[in-house]
Amino acid sequence: VQPQSYIEINNFYTATVYDKGAEVIGMLKTLVGPEAYRKATDLYFARHDGEAATVEDWVTCFEDACGRDLKQFRLWYSQAGTPTVAAKGAYDADKRRYVLELTQIVPATPGQPDKQPMHIPVRVGLIGRTKGPLPLTLEGENQAGPESRVLELCEESQHFVFVDVGEPPLLSLGQGFSAPAIFKAPLGRKERALLMGADNDDFNRWEAGQALAAEILLEGAAKTGSADYLAAMGPVLDRAPEDPAFAAQMLMPPSESEIALRSPADPDTIHANRVALIRAVAAAHGARLAAIYETMREAGDFRPDAGSAGRRALRNACLRYLSAADDAAAASLADAHYRGAHNMTDMIAGLAALSRMQSPLRDKAFGDFHDRFRKNPLVLDKWMGLQAGSPLPATVEAVAALMRHPAFDLKNPNRVRALIGAFAVNHLRFHDKSGAGYQLVGGVIRSLDPLNPLVA
Repeated sequence: VQPQSYIEINNFYTATVYDKGAEVIGMLKTLVGPEAYRKATDLYFARHDGEAATVEDWVTCFEDACGRDLKQFRLWYSQAGTPTVAAKGAYDADKRRYVLELTQIVPATPGQPDKQPMHIPVRVGLIGRTKGPLPLTLEGENQAGPESRVLELCEESQHFVFVDVGEPPLLSLGQGFSAPAIFKAPLGRKERALLMGADNDDFNRWEAGQALAAEILLEGAAKTGSADYLAAMGPVLDRAPEDPAFAAQMLMPPSESEIALRSPADPDTIHANRVALIRAVAAAHGARLAAIYETMREAGDFRPDAGSAGRRALRNACLRYLSAADDAAAASLADAHYRGAHNMTDMIAGLAALSRMQSPLRDKAFGDFHDRFRKNPLVLDKWMGLQAGSPLPATVEAVAALMRHPAFDLKNPNRVRALIGAFAVNHLRFHDKSGAGYQLVGGVIRSLDPLNPLVA
């Protein structure tokens, strides 16, 4: 974030600056709390408005406003690498104590072989297997603490002792992504499933679900589904009305591209496993999904507010499961969803469902969409992208045909991104065993850049 040297200023426009830099600011708020954070930022503007301020100026305002020594915290600006925070917990039923050991490891990086311990805010929660989130009372405190609190890890290893813990808890580590670190907790499949439904932190609920689904997909156990995952989907659906937008995220397992990054498994297997898992969830919770689908239906004119957007997102996520069979009934439901849509979001969801199916309704819906929006190139980008992302075997031929469509222009970046870009992230068809996907994209690269070594 604050390199000691650079070749040119363009080097600063990186993910390290934009992503890590923002997370470092977020950690300051986590450490001092919202009220003190506002006090420090007010001081910062009072002192430095109109000036070319530095990192040192920024951190000094927090020290002065909050009465904190942040010398060690400044290492986040000068010490490279992503820390790993590993946790071990031990529960003593007789003493009703839970001892948590946190250990940090900062890996060596070029030019920095020896690293000092970082100042890492670690937000944690303890989740009871029967009672849900538990109060966190540290040893020496006289009253019950909150259900989530920030522990400050400043040494290589530290112990934290929680008292009056009534049952063996599950550790919810790094809640709210409290630091840009890799968090490792000793959680098995059953523990992750419990956290999916019971954790009091949305980020960790989502993370538990993604990790559990990825494990199932990588093991190839999705043909019958995982009993733990399917059971955990029950509480997810029960809590869906609390926050529809978040529930929509919870319902979706990792994408095929994400799974491919974790394993060298072939695209056909990854695709088959993911479809099987989605169908297993649909079979186990079809009635509940159908009820939510109807509950989230909105009549009247389109509304762009966040609540309405969340309900649309959840309803469309339910559609993905309700149409997972990819049969005639699924095509009919997806077509009705498309035809009854009052906004582009729902129309696209219906078309996306149809794009997976060999059905006359698919061709009619895509033809209808084209005719309605043929004079709007940016909307036709959606039309092209959906077809390029289809898992159907004829997708390569369809993309080649769309390249000859009057609306497509190889010299227009928007058109290329919409069609070729969407196809390139179609994990199943781009990596088709026939090599046709590589040949198609290679031909595009060759026509744009004949000397590109990728197609030499």
